[in-house]
Amino acid sequence: MGYNGNMKNQETQENLLPQLEGQFLGKLKLEGKSQNTLKNYKTDLECFNQFVMKEKGRLDIDDFGLPHILKYGEYLQHKYSSDNSRRRRVQALRRFFDFLVEKEIVSQNPVRKIPTSPKFLDIPRPTPFIDIRTLWEYQIQESQSDDPMTRVKSLRNQLITLLIFTAGLKVSDLTKLKVHDFQLDKEKPRVIIKHPKKDSYSIPLPPLFTSLANLYLQELSAHKQRSKLNFEEVFFNANAHRILSGGLSARGFELIFEEYRKKLMISLTPKSLRQSCIFNWLQKKVPDTTIREWMGVAPSYDLKLYKDHMNQNLYREEFLTDIYYHHQHKKRPNQ
Repeated sequence: MGYNGNMKNQETQENLLPQLEGQFLGKLKLEGKSQNTLKNYKTDLECFNQFVMKEKGRLDIDDFGLPHILKYGEYLQHKYSSDNSRRRRVQALRRFFDFLVEKEIVSQNPVRKIPTSPKFLDIPRPTPFIDIRTLWEYQIQESQSDDPMTRVKSLRNQLITLLIFTAGLKVSDLTKLKVHDFQLDKEKPRVIIKHPKKDSYSIPLPPLFTSLANLYLQELSAHKQRSKLNFEEVFFNANAHRILSGGLSARGFELIFEEYRKKLMISLTPKSLRQSCIFNWLQKKVPDTTIREWMGVAPSYDLKLYKDHMNQNLYREEFLTDIYYHHQHKKRPNQ
């Protein structure tokens, strides 16, 4: 039965739309979507609600069909100049109407009859090399603190920096990491990335990672024993005095870099650091297919924008090892 714009079972009471959207967001939460994702969906649907109120004067979608959806597309064209903003709001609405079809509230999804705006690829804006160096030197000095809590937090942050800059991990990957996801070979360490919908794969890490990870895990184990905590996650949530729990949220990782940005006056985010990693891989002549796999993107993902800007973005991950062992050598005579 085709979509005719009518609500099934005469579910047409005023303000029904917010109730349905609440159920939809509840379903996404049960599916494990992050708070940030839920917030984005809520924002996108509020934009749709504004349009519905403007058109109908009440929040329901009775008699809501393809002509209204096309008009919503025009509304988005005037409201947002960004292709990505328009595209995201259409995708959110498409997903919401899929939910309404599942609930048998509508018989077909009219949003699927219109194309989304093409995805606009931003020019890569990697972290400047000097800012990565500044961060790394600061983290090394910080990890030599006499305060055990400062030391273990800094070692944690060093591992995070390495995993993003040398292995290109996303924040969403970092939140899921367990200790057994590391292969700590002395010369060829790797990190294993697991996904529920596709095969696991591993990404190589610099040899430095093994010694740093072992040092971190040793320090972490001592803290866990003192706090009587037991968790498998690699990273942890803590205050200034003690570890609170295993695992760190996506927002937690963002806050770590936010603090460094303010303290060191540098321009660095997890996203910009990851983009630096992609330039590093290209300069090492890692095959495109391998880079796409390590990035966790589709085989059709285009690396052209990165290649176009390679000459302006030169990176060499070996400097991390050079600086690390230089500081270790300076530290040794005083021990």
